[in-house]
Amino acid sequence: MSRLGLLDGNLWLGLSAGEAQLLRTGKAAEGGYPPYNIEIVPARETSAEALRITIAVAGFKAEELEISVEHGQLIVRGKQVDEKERDFLHRGIAARQFKRSFTLAHGVEVVRAELDSGLLAIELERPPQTAETRKVGIVTRA
Repeated sequence: MSRLGLLDGNLWLGLSAGEAQLLRTGKAAEGGYPPYNIEIVPARETSAEALRITIAVAGFKAEELEISVEHGQLIVRGKQVDEKERDFLHRGIAARQFKRSFTLAHGVEVVRAELDSGLLAIELERPPQTAETRKVGIVTRA
């Protein structure tokens, strides 16, 4: 499996302290629920290069999911309500909750989210940076 170069010149996502520790120790950082993919979406004529995070959220309805950006973190929460009135002979599918967070690099924006067939796709874009030159005046003291 190929890894996205998170810390190279094409910075999109940062690593939390826990994720960085997992990478240093060589243990898989992909563990946990729900599983997810991160892919680069090539630039189109109408938009810049984008990043898509796809999270497997089978069984969740759109109203049971919440996506927010808080302090530079993309946070995806899911909460299912346990149906008490049902009587199960076997229960292999439990009502679950989760919280999955991704540290966003400076300037990366969440542009849209779509739920389709149990997959939540979140697209991120980084607007093109304009080369800005600014002159700074020099103050002289006598």
